[in-house]
Amino acid sequence: MSKNRLIYLPLGGAGEIGMNAYVYGYGPKGKERLILVDLGVTFPDMDSTPGVDLIMPDVSWLEENKERLEAVFITHAHEDHIGGIAHLWTKLGSPTVYARTFTAHHTRRKMEEQGANPEDVVTVSQYPEVIEVGPFGVSFLPVAHSIPESSGLVIDTPKGRIVHTGDFKLDETPVLGEAFNPDLWAEVAQSGVKALVCDSTNVFSSHAGRSEATVGPEIEKLVANAKGMVVATTFASNVARLKTLADAGKRAGRSVVLLGRAMRRMVQAGIETGVLKDFPSVIPIEDAREIPRENLMLLATGSQGERRAAVAQLSRGKYLGMSMKEGDTLLFSSKTIPGNERGVISIMNAYSEMGVDIVDDEGGRYHVSGHANRPDIERTHKIFKPEILIPMHGEHRHLREHARLGEDGGFASVVAVNGMMIDITGKRPEIVEYIDTGRTYLDGSVKIGAMDGVVRDRIRMALNGHVMVNIIIDEQDTPLGEPWVEIMGLPRFGTSRSELAEVIEEDLNQVLMRMDDKTLLDDDKIEEQIRRATRKTTQDEVGKKAEVTVVVSRLVGGV
Repeated sequence: MSKNRLIYLPLGGAGEIGMNAYVYGYGPKGKERLILVDLGVTFPDMDSTPGVDLIMPDVSWLEENKERLEAVFITHAHEDHIGGIAHLWTKLGSPTVYARTFTAHHTRRKMEEQGANPEDVVTVSQYPEVIEVGPFGVSFLPVAHSIPESSGLVIDTPKGRIVHTGDFKLDETPVLGEAFNPDLWAEVAQSGVKALVCDSTNVFSSHAGRSEATVGPEIEKLVANAKGMVVATTFASNVARLKTLADAGKRAGRSVVLLGRAMRRMVQAGIETGVLKDFPSVIPIEDAREIPRENLMLLATGSQGERRAAVAQLSRGKYLGMSMKEGDTLLFSSKTIPGNERGVISIMNAYSEMGVDIVDDEGGRYHVSGHANRPDIERTHKIFKPEILIPMHGEHRHLREHARLGEDGGFASVVAVNGMMIDITGKRPEIVEYIDTGRTYLDGSVKIGAMDGVVRDRIRMALNGHVMVNIIIDEQDTPLGEPWVEIMGLPRFGTSRSELAEVIEEDLNQVLMRMDDKTLLDDDKIEEQIRRATRKTTQDEVGKKAEVTVVVSRLVGGV
C-alpha cells in the first residue's frame, strides 16, 4: 500500500470571504511536495484594525516548509487572491509564480513595487497546456468572473484529478473574457474528478445567476435619460462593467472620464494585455472642466465607500476641479460588501444633501454578481461528479450550507476551515491535522502578527486615552519636584471641574511623597504604583482607565 497521501490545507479564504490561500500536497506524511493556489489580502477597518494597511494570511507553516514548495498559481487578479504575493514571496523562498496574461501583468507590477523579481512570474496559456511541477500537472481552466482571464485550476496528481474552481459564475454572455463552456468542463470531467474544491460565496442565492450582458441595456437607458452630469462607480477591477458604462456614456453623447488611479490602471492593463478591445476614448480630467456637465460621464473609484477614493472625495466638495450639483446622477453599479455599509451610506447622504439623484442596485438592475448562485453550484457538481466535494471561499455558514448541498447530491463533503489539513487520498475526506493559522498585518512598511499586541494597544489608546507621566529622581534617590503629566485623547476637564492633568499631577505627587526608600530605588515599583494611581484618577475624573506610560529619569552625580 502506498505511503503517499494527497492533502488540502487552506491558510486563508475558508471560513471567511477574502485573503485566499490554499495549499495542496502529495507525498509521504510530513514530506509532501506542495503547491500554493493564490495568496490574497483582506482589508482593515477602523473598529478592529485601526491604522493597518493590509491583512494577509499567516504563512508561518508554509515558511517553515518552504523547501517543499514547488510553485505558486494565481487564479485571477482580484486583491483577495493576488494582493499578498509580493509581500510574502521572499518568506516562501521566492518560488516561481504562474498566472495567465492579465493576472501576470498585475503580479509583476506588484513584485516590482515591493522590490521582488518580476521575472519569476511566468505567463501561461489555458487548458489543455499543462505546467509540470513536482508530482503535479496544473492547467488553467477558463471561467467567467468579474475580472478578465479568471481561471479555475485542473490539478492532476498520482491519486487523481482535483478541480479548484477559483471564483466563478456560469455566464455564457460575459461581455468580456471567456464564456462558460459546458463542453470544455465536461471534457475535463471525463477522466474522473477526485475532488472538487468549489466557490461557496453565493450558495444562499436561490435563483440562477444573471449574465453580465443583462446589465448593459438598463445602464444605457439610465444614462440616456439623465439630465445633468453622471458619475458611475463600480469595482475598478470589473473591466467588463467599465466598458459597459463607458459605452453607455458614449451612446448618450457624453465625454467619458476615468477618475481614480486604480480604474485607469485596470483599463490600461486590459488594453496592454489585449483582453480589452474597443474601449471608448476617454478625456483627461483637465479637459472635462471645459465641457458642459450634461455632456459628461465620470467613471469613479470608491464603490465601497473608501475615504480616499474619487467618489468620497467628490462627496466632500471639489475634487480635481470637479463638483457635483443638484440634478446630477450618481450610479452605484456594484454591491456593497458586508462591513462597508456605513461608509457607503455616509457618502450617499452627503450627495443627497447636494441634491444629487442617487441610484443604487437594490433592484438588481445595474449589477450582477461574479459568483455562481446555488443552482449554478449544483450544476457544477453535476458536471464534474467528484468523489469528494470541498467548499471554499466563504464564511463558515457558506461552507456548511455548501457541504450540506453536496451531501444531498450524493457527494462526500467536508467543512474545511483555515488551518484544517484534509487527507483526500481515500473515498472520503479525513481531517488529519490542525495547523496554527492567523493573520499578518501590513502596518505602514512593517509586517506584524495579529497577536503581537501592536493593534491591541492602539485600540486601547483610542478607547481609553493616554497619559504620559514624567518623574525625575535626584542623586539622593528622592523625587526632584512634582511629576508632570501630558494627556492625549482625554477631556481637558474632569468631574471635579479642574484640569485633568493638574488633578493627576496632584494625586501622583501624594503617591510619590508616600513612597518608602526601598520603592524609590526600584524603577519598576515606581512605575507600577504610578500607573495604578493614574488609572484610578482618570477613572474617578472621566470614567476611563487610561493607558499610561511612565518615564522615570534618574540624575547621576558628577565624578
